[in-house]
Amino acid sequence: MGILITSVVMLCYDNVVAPYLASLKNHSTSGISPSSRQATKKVAEMEAMINRRYLRDIDVDDMTESMYAGIVAGLEDKYSSYFTKEEFEQAMESLSGHYQGIGIILVMGKDSTDVVVGHVYEGAPAEEAGIKADDIITQVDGLDISEMLLEDIAKMIRVGESPTVTLTINRQGEEAPLEIDITKGDIDVPSVTSKMLSDTVGGITIFQFTQNTANQFEVEYEKLKEAGMDRLLVDLRDNPGGSLTGVCDTLRVFMPKGLLVYSQDKEGEQVEFASKGANPIDIPLVVLINGNSASASEIFAGAVRDHQVGTLVGTTTFGKGVVQSIFNLTDGSAIKLTTSQYFTPSGVDIDGKGIAPDVIIEEQPMTEGETGEERQDVQLDKAMEILMAK
Repeated sequence: MGILITSVVMLCYDNVVAPYLASLKNHSTSGISPSSRQATKKVAEMEAMINRRYLRDIDVDDMTESMYAGIVAGLEDKYSSYFTKEEFEQAMESLSGHYQGIGIILVMGKDSTDVVVGHVYEGAPAEEAGIKADDIITQVDGLDISEMLLEDIAKMIRVGESPTVTLTINRQGEEAPLEIDITKGDIDVPSVTSKMLSDTVGGITIFQFTQNTANQFEVEYEKLKEAGMDRLLVDLRDNPGGSLTGVCDTLRVFMPKGLLVYSQDKEGEQVEFASKGANPIDIPLVVLINGNSASASEIFAGAVRDHQVGTLVGTTTFGKGVVQSIFNLTDGSAIKLTTSQYFTPSGVDIDGKGIAPDVIIEEQPMTEGETGEERQDVQLDKAMEILMAK
């Protein structure tokens, strides 16, 4: 069993079932469970009718897998889902930091339902094809994605026999949509990068939390200290979350002794995750957050805030305070279920509310003809100002 707290999905797993699942909602038969005799009889009746009357060829495997997915979809929980055996293997690859794909992170638009490229990994197929951060994706292989969930869009891009995928995008400064063909490849996800932002300020960006993030973070943290860092900025903007173990292990690199986060299940049982405080941070810290900083990122921000070891700068986070667990099924498939809710060390429930920054700085909107690289980063500027004043 693995524990996930991802909300905004990287291109790493799941298959496309959203259109089918949407049609299943609000059609339940009251009081009848999926395993009941009535339900079994009804499924048999439906299958017989399809076999007799359906015009086109039938893929029995697809139909059966969609039935399994429909049971989980009936929970009407956007964080719970069914994985085929192949999808489950891909999900585990994503948590390990290595997977087959194009190397981008998808996020929702800050003030819209646009599907936006939040980050493009350096050297990944998407970057080589010309995809840029802030591109708005409107179609995948010619199919409109405006009504689909991020998870399902990610599946469309990753899953399929074709070695290529075509993204239709809208880009600031371009009058017409662009169609970009991308050849999929092996992605080794660098979840952490760092650089000296000044002679004394070290900057660490965490793109997501995988099993390798804590080790990567510690390496970059020590590297910056050797380079003369006496102030630290951690950038969690557009970080969709990831592994609960990954974020807690990362926090243990620098947090003082004490509770980092705790979860509570439907029976009221609590599980605590704590730091031994082996190397508590003793330099000024600022953490950048925004509306796409979700789940594991919010655990990170909540621990920093509650232990008063740093200042949060930016905008209120996504607000996902529930934990998913993955359960293996006997045939190699799996289901991901929301199994508990988490709370910051001081007991704050952030689900649906998010974490408000100590210093609110709205991101500067892009102007006509401006690119993401050219736009002034007012949030980063404010973070630097705070750090230099300490």
